[in-house]
Amino acid sequence: MKSYRPIVGEIARAVKPRTILDLPSGEGWLADEVNGADVAIDGIDLYEGQPKGYRRFLAADLDSGVPESLGAYDMIVSCEGIEHIANPGLFLKSAKRHLNAGGTLVVTTPNTWYPGARLQYFTRGFFPGFPSLAGKIKPGTHMHIMPWSFPHLYLHLRLAGFGEIELHPCLEKGRTHFFERLLALPMKAYCTSKARKAATPEEKRYWEICASPGSLYARRLVVSAKKWD
Repeated sequence: MKSYRPIVGEIARAVKPRTILDLPSGEGWLADEVNGADVAIDGIDLYEGQPKGYRRFLAADLDSGVPESLGAYDMIVSCEGIEHIANPGLFLKSAKRHLNAGGTLVVTTPNTWYPGARLQYFTRGFFPGFPSLAGKIKPGTHMHIMPWSFPHLYLHLRLAGFGEIELHPCLEKGRTHFFERLLALPMKAYCTSKARKAATPEEKRYWEICASPGSLYARRLVVSAKKWD
């Protein structure tokens, strides 16, 4: 099982949404995670068909944002999708328009902040899972085009108008190596120092999350945010 899936399920059970938009919906695993809940799930995907148990489905390119024809939802889930999107700002702003007031957005994506990823970037110029695509650019393939870290995702979510941004740790047993803990020490110390000097509660919380194991070591980010208005 993908490590982020049960975490997304836990968030959904805590939110208790009546409607969810899943994009890209893929094979529809989200329905299994919220099994038994009284929730209607709609899906969007450009390369997969309608998953079993989904109320409604659209084939659409998320580079153009969430289709205006859809209504508003209590929760929008975008798992392993934003790294494929060339226009993340447009996508996030359109997602916000399709959330009810106080609604929740959940985004999961590969994390490029863990030390092993940064070490590979230092030696090769490319993060793990984000190779050079020269000569291999083909829509519909598994192209990772936009690398993300928690600070990067936080910035885009705030620019799109989201608040209450939280990182849900997605740490996998045995995946963090000893050398990574050593390499992360300067960054952890820096973020901890910035948290102590923060001028506002929001800034303090941001730096505390940056210094947390889920930001420094996890291979996946699971981030939730709220629509404030």
